[in-house]
Amino acid sequence: MISKSIVFFGFLLSFIYMGNPIQAQNTLQEKFHKEIISAFETEDYQLKEIKVSENLQDQMKVEMNNKNFFQIFTQDQLLGYAYLGEAASMKKMFDYVVFFDKDLIIKKSKVLIYREDFGRQIGTRRWLSQFDGMNSTSNPQYGEDIAAISGATISASSMTRAMNGVLKSLAVLQKNGVL
Repeated sequence: MISKSIVFFGFLLSFIYMGNPIQAQNTLQEKFHKEIISAFETEDYQLKEIKVSENLQDQMKVEMNNKNFFQIFTQDQLLGYAYLGEAASMKKMFDYVVFFDKDLIIKKSKVLIYREDFGRQIGTRRWLSQFDGMNSTSNPQYGEDIAAISGATISASSMTRAMNGVLKSLAVLQKNGVL
């Protein structure tokens, strides 16, 4: 009887520690909404999902689909694009967004949810602004044209690889007439 209680208590603690996945999803959506308003300076926007065929998905470095890649419109005018992604930190994943202008040039990127105690420096606007202005022909390299961060090596190199994957995937979409 005691061992069942201990197992149940351990399960309960692990659930509390992991958090509520529905609440986490709502938090991500709220932050995404807030960042769209900030990046495009409008509260009046609509998201249009971008559908990518499975054949093209196989050619891409990151998955881009109708759940994480969107066109952003206001009153039928294209403002730009948004990509929601995940990248690895030391032990956990973090969520980020990349906004592109209508010409598919990076306008802004933002770490939305970071789940580690160390490495948060990658979320600073100063560090992330290194990606601004890049496009599908860019090839960002950590430690070369993207500054290394002491104490955030894993997260910073992971974010750089993620951004590189997003840009290479955009190139596939452009080449195949999706964008």
